[in-house]
Amino acid sequence: MNKKIPMRTCVVTHEKLPKKDLIRIVRNKEGQVFVDETGKLNGKGVYLKKDTSVYEIAREKKLLNKYLEIDVPDSIYDDLNKIK
Repeated sequence: MNKKIPMRTCVVTHEKLPKKDLIRIVRNKEGQVFVDETGKLNGKGVYLKKDTSVYEIAREKKLLNKYLEIDVPDSIYDDLNKIK
């Protein structure tokens, strides 16, 4: 039996991709926002394709603010750009 690959949708490109090809951004109950490289932190999460052009679109259109319902600091985008 094949192991099921968890699929998630990128909020920028709306592509369904394997979870390992995406990075998760999470907002916890205290209203803090983190880049969740483990994909396991508690809170409301959204997924972005691991691609700097996708991060820039998310920043320009303020998509993380919309989906996480909070002002996402620029430092989050800077952290994303450091992840390869």
